[in-house]
Amino acid sequence: MEALIPFTTSGALVDCVDKANLVLEGTIERKHLAHYFSDQPVGVMIIRGENVVLLGEIDLDVEDEVPLQAVPLQELEVAYKREQEYKKKREADKSRILFEAAGFSKEGGEGDGY
Repeated sequence: MEALIPFTTSGALVDCVDKANLVLEGTIERKHLAHYFSDQPVGVMIIRGENVVLLGEIDLDVEDEVPLQAVPLQELEVAYKREQEYKKKREADKSRILFEAAGFSKEGGEGDGY
């Protein structure tokens, strides 16, 4: 299973029907990693009310001050995969050291149960 890059979604609110279901037009999905981002146009998006966490106005002046750099999606995906591989290796190394030095069992390994 491929890991998803963290993202945010924004668009113009067209309609807010019952139970807080939203219809967004001109929606853009912004995938971000550190100080880099890539915008992917999505178009019209319907969001179920149970999935709405926050709805608010964006202050464009403040958004312009954030030091983000636009990059192509392919570069962002490569960097994200590299970061995930690094984190996975780091966790494996940490588990190995804890196992060898202090006798802690590895995550999901023998002795990990209660």
